[in-house]
Amino acid sequence: MSAATGVVSGIRISHDRASLDAVEAACHPDEEAILQRLLDVPGVHEAFVLQTCNRFEAYVVTDADAAGQAVLDDFAPDVGGHSVVEMGHEQSLRHLLRVAAGLESLVLGEDQILGQIRDAYTLAHESGALGPMLDVAVTKAIHVGERARTETDINDGAVSVGSAAVKLLAAESDLEDATALVVGAGEMGTIAAHALADTDIQRLYVANRSFDGAVEVTDVVDHDDVRAVTLDELGETLDAADVVVSATGSESHVIDADDFHDTGEVRVVDIAQPRDVSPAANAVNGVTVHGMAALESVTDETERRRRAAAESVEAMIDREFDHLLESYKRKRADEVISAMYESAERVKERQLSEAFSKLDAHGDLNDDQREVVSSLADALVSQLLAPPTSSLRDAAAEDDWGTINTALQLFDPDFGEDGGPPEFVREQFDDGDVPDEVAEQMPDDVRTMIAGDDD
Repeated sequence: MSAATGVVSGIRISHDRASLDAVEAACHPDEEAILQRLLDVPGVHEAFVLQTCNRFEAYVVTDADAAGQAVLDDFAPDVGGHSVVEMGHEQSLRHLLRVAAGLESLVLGEDQILGQIRDAYTLAHESGALGPMLDVAVTKAIHVGERARTETDINDGAVSVGSAAVKLLAAESDLEDATALVVGAGEMGTIAAHALADTDIQRLYVANRSFDGAVEVTDVVDHDDVRAVTLDELGETLDAADVVVSATGSESHVIDADDFHDTGEVRVVDIAQPRDVSPAANAVNGVTVHGMAALESVTDETERRRRAAAESVEAMIDREFDHLLESYKRKRADEVISAMYESAERVKERQLSEAFSKLDAHGDLNDDQREVVSSLADALVSQLLAPPTSSLRDAAAEDDWGTINTALQLFDPDFGEDGGPPEFVREQFDDGDVPDEVAEQMPDDVRTMIAGDDD
């Protein structure tokens, strides 16, 4: 698919419009399978999927916006129409930049989303799902996300989901001399373990399906009493815990209601997606389970402190968004210009060959004479194509895609391959579809050739 005709379409199901249950229902454990499912749809040239605990987003590139939206309408999970947001070309591109910059996160400016986009980009790239449109768009989004965090204070004092969970526990419980448990040794679990170690807790357990994985976390956490355990030891560890942060990547519940029957008073923050803790656990006496939604209040103060920085990031996104659109326009114009020069080069080489044959019939040309004739042909091509080159770049800058598409057809790379233009160009000329101003600028012999009347 050419860069000149691609249109990006997107859908999103995220925390701002959907419940976390809806987000969870939309996400799929096999992201590569989702990409392939989208790519298998006829007319889809590229695809990109982003899944986090707070969002599910899918993007496709098709030849027209209506085609992309139709694909995504069929693809969208059945989670209620109000939860699914459809995005057109420019809205999709701007949204990607905002997500990477942290402006669409539950925790404004948090850093974790940038790593998640990088991971999604790597998977899509390795799966062959990216092309000239989405590769540029996602790369630009990552670049904007990096700039936002290095050039502004958008993440100054920012809390990740893992540290926000600990902040919530500190606000709701007395952590002095408490026993804390982190379930899961992934990125969020590691962040939560570090954050708990910075409080006044007495002991910290890190539980993980793999004992070695738990040890990797305990080895880097700075606390006098931190211990690694496996999930097989989860029951007795829960009994000892006063506060729990659960953040595994399990596809099913890791902690059931029955696991809390001997725990007494315990407060849990479940930041896993899908959820680690069975909803029935909240009904157990003495057990309080907080989900992701509870973190919003924790982050309000941080968000207020960084609104000024967010304004700077918004301005940065406006500029980078314009640059992204301009880059697409340049590529589309350059594609047509390249096709035009390629076609002209073929015609020039054919005509030079014929001219040399005729001249050689009257006596061999020496190398200097051949160079003069070739240079003349090159100069003629350059001078003749300079005005349309300028006009095509102006057309791209002004979103005049009618002119661009007409030029793509008239200057098809196959033009001149067999002594004449493609059949569809002849048909358009015969039907009067070639603009008058274009036809008027054509030499008589070119118009005759396109019309198919030459002998």
